[in-house]
Amino acid sequence: MKRLFRALPLACLLLILWLVLNDSLSADHLILGTAIALTLALLTPILRPVRARLSHPLTAMRLAGHVAADIARSNRDVGRIILRGRRADTRPGLLDIPLRIRDPHGLAALACIITFTPGTVWAGHDPVSNVLTLHVLDLSNPDGLTRMIQDRYERPLMEIFE
Repeated sequence: MKRLFRALPLACLLLILWLVLNDSLSADHLILGTAIALTLALLTPILRPVRARLSHPLTAMRLAGHVAADIARSNRDVGRIILRGRRADTRPGLLDIPLRIRDPHGLAALACIITFTPGTVWAGHDPVSNVLTLHVLDLSNPDGLTRMIQDRYERPLMEIFE
C-alpha cells in the first residue's frame, strides 16, 4: 500500500499527460490512461536502483539562483554574438574539464545545467578518467570557464549529492 501512495503523484501526472495527448476525457481513455499510468508509476522504481538524496536544500537553492543568473547572462552574451555576426575574437572549441564528482545524479544535474546554458553543450564524459568534454561557443577564456564549472557548479553539486 505504501508503494501505491508513493506512485500516486507520478501516476496522476502520467494520466493527465495521457488525456492531454489524446485530447479526450472519454471513459475509455480514463480507464486505459489510469491503467497505463499506475503500471508505469509502480514499475519506475525498478529502473532507478540508486536513489538520490538531497542533503543540503539551501545549497541547492543557492545553486539554482546561480544557474538562473548564468543562463540569463549567457543568453545575453550569445545574443550579442549572433546579432553582431561572427567576429574574429569569438573562438568556438572543445574544452576538457577534469571532474571530482562521481555521483550519477550529480553528473546528470551538471549535464542539465551545462546544456541549459546557451553557448555550452555537454559533448562527452569519460567515466574512467572522469573528464568532461564541453563544446563552447566562445572559448576565449578556457581557464576561467574551467574554474567556473568546477567552483560554481561541481562543488555545490558534490555537497548536495555526495
